[in-house]
Amino acid sequence: MKNKIQLCTYADRFGGKGISIVNELVKNSVSGAFGGVHLLPFYYPIDGADAGFDPVDHTQVDEKVGDWSDVTRLSSTHDIMADVIVNHMSAQSKEFADFLANGDASQYSDLFLTFESVFPDGATEQQLVDLYRPRPGLPFTKVKFADGKERMLWTTFTADQVDIDVNSESGARYLTNILDRLQSSNVGMIRLDAAGYAIKKAGTRCFMTDETFAFIDEFTGQAHARNMEVLVEIHAHYLTQVAIAKKSDWVYDFALPPLVLHTLIFGDSAPLQNWFKVSPRNAVTVLDTHDGIGIIDVAAEKNVGPGLLSDSQVDSLVEAIHENSNGNSRKATGAAASNVDLYQVNCTYYDALGADDQKYLMARLIQFFAPGIPQVYYVGLLAGENDMELLSATGVGRDINRRYYSVEDVQQQLQRPVVRNLLGLMRFRNEHPAFAGEFSCESTEPNRLKIHWNQSEASLALTVDLAKMTFEVVSLRDEQETVICDWHSFSD
Repeated sequence: MKNKIQLCTYADRFGGKGISIVNELVKNSVSGAFGGVHLLPFYYPIDGADAGFDPVDHTQVDEKVGDWSDVTRLSSTHDIMADVIVNHMSAQSKEFADFLANGDASQYSDLFLTFESVFPDGATEQQLVDLYRPRPGLPFTKVKFADGKERMLWTTFTADQVDIDVNSESGARYLTNILDRLQSSNVGMIRLDAAGYAIKKAGTRCFMTDETFAFIDEFTGQAHARNMEVLVEIHAHYLTQVAIAKKSDWVYDFALPPLVLHTLIFGDSAPLQNWFKVSPRNAVTVLDTHDGIGIIDVAAEKNVGPGLLSDSQVDSLVEAIHENSNGNSRKATGAAASNVDLYQVNCTYYDALGADDQKYLMARLIQFFAPGIPQVYYVGLLAGENDMELLSATGVGRDINRRYYSVEDVQQQLQRPVVRNLLGLMRFRNEHPAFAGEFSCESTEPNRLKIHWNQSEASLALTVDLAKMTFEVVSLRDEQETVICDWHSFSD
């Protein structure tokens, strides 16, 4: 994967419906800003119960956004990352329909995970209480078959997303077919969605067990055999992320978004400095994604350890986001709006910083100077505000940050000074040779932050003064110091 910023986008929300439109935008309107594109699920249907994360057919491009030739065409100029949804598939799929119709006689009977396949002798109350949950309640749905028999199936997220048995013959074949299809269109990187939930074993939390690590390792081997790199997507305690990083190609730095917010909102860089001492260097860094701003990634976890932020700091941060967004994020978070993830705050990153252009650009600078490959979400690229109209229409909390833009909308937003400045910073991050060197974060007082990148022919330093809320980027090349940009660059 190129050491250049990636765009993370849906194929039907960033300037109209089509992969070809995304292709046109990254090659022309925002040329030089991105070296890669993470196309969020473009499989059929792209507009299902969970915005493409509930595929009916994981090997078919939804015709509303194009076909596989569009993916191949985009891959000729940009690295392509695509999702492999390893935990579940749609309850509307032909495989599940066959299972409902024929039960154990179905050719797909081993594909779907039942309660009894994990707990053949039943489960104790304690075993059920111990299950790791991304949402309230138990991860089961009672389903009635054609013969009238009822069974409990695993549905980790929603009743529309039925969990698969990745260790079964049908499950292994299903996932292999997906890898083969992606390889044939030159997809060079895959993102394992919800991988932490993929293995269920009685007597465990059914989340990130030893068996889960083994599955990720085995699946990564299959991807490597097809010349694909693997990004593991897991929201968990930061020590879990550090452990995963040692066993995978890439992990998300999900601790970075809340830590940068804490830094800029409260003028305290100490937690961020502490994180940089141990954070994985093989990280894809984000501030915003198609999901919410993770809190679990910096919080304490029982039987694991303290968090990067204390309980009181986490509470203060969540309240500050709600206040900065004029209470709109509160309407989209927790039990307020049919959320499947109660450990996230749903809000655009721009609004989480109070729609403050200067703070937003400072946040992006910190992200671009953090160790790893930066990824910028399409709403974040346009410094988007919370979409209360879409939230009201769907009642789905995460839709507050999943705006539909028309081509005209995108072109209009690209003219805003904050977006033009952001694009300039992105091209700078992609082009400067220092980012191919070594990262270091100088230990300093909490109201300051100083990050260095050193390479044989060039060095960079970002200094942030949180007391004055100013910053400076200095380049050292051939023993000459040059101020690249500072807060005056964006103060107009």
